[in-house]
Amino acid sequence: MKDDDLMTAVNIESRKSDPVATEAILPAARKKVRALLIGDRIDTSGLERNDVLSTAPLAFREGKDGIVTLFRYGVVVLFGMSVLEEDEVLRSLASRIVRPVELREDETAYVEISTDKDEQIPPGGPIFLKSITPEHLLVIADALAKSVVLARDEREVSSVIEVVEPFARQLAEKGRTPGGRRAILKHIGNALLVQHRVSGRVAVAEKPDAVWDRPDLERLYARLEDEYELKERADALSRKLAVISETAEVLTDMIDTKRSLRLEFIIVMLIVFEIVITGYQILAR
Repeated sequence: MKDDDLMTAVNIESRKSDPVATEAILPAARKKVRALLIGDRIDTSGLERNDVLSTAPLAFREGKDGIVTLFRYGVVVLFGMSVLEEDEVLRSLASRIVRPVELREDETAYVEISTDKDEQIPPGGPIFLKSITPEHLLVIADALAKSVVLARDEREVSSVIEVVEPFARQLAEKGRTPGGRRAILKHIGNALLVQHRVSGRVAVAEKPDAVWDRPDLERLYARLEDEYELKERADALSRKLAVISETAEVLTDMIDTKRSLRLEFIIVMLIVFEIVITGYQILAR
């Protein structure tokens, strides 16, 4: 290999290892979409502009060619932005994040314009579109936002199951429950919080508003839904939450029964003590 060829290879390899440089060598028709879960909620009040692309969710242009989409349930989706531009947006949102998360969930996809292909998402490949409109971006942002929220919920549910499982195992092996009522109620609360996020604020099963306004985008959303397995993951979460709730309810009932037996024993002992005192007084007379 000649010296010039060697230097060229080294430069290309160094650009691939640098995320900023990697974006620079991407085709002009290919854009990156990145979804980040940054908190439990984002306060979007006061961010409205005259040139917003959407108000629910709030979407607006930022940087050179970028678009920012904010979901109130704590997700920001960044389209076509460099790493430096993304960091700037995240810093500007820091004061608007309610209960920031320590471990941020991240989902990245690539959108590629292809006039000779139908809208499709090949396995492991980019999202092919004939054209990119704000409605297209809103549909993609919605799917990615739901995916990162589900990833967080899956992790939290798994952690709750890891804690509840030893309770059930010790009950089966030793016939008694470890811990106390407060510990079990804490795990029930964690499960209810996850269930609220899945079925309440996030509404994974609901289609984005852009699909209702543009029926031609329904096929794209259906493909995104299949690609990220949104329905399947939400259903799996619901089943796990049902198991957690049933297990915790059984354990709580057993603790209540144990407390009732203890109270009944104390009452019986008080009655016996009163009888003994009364008998002693009678004999003493």
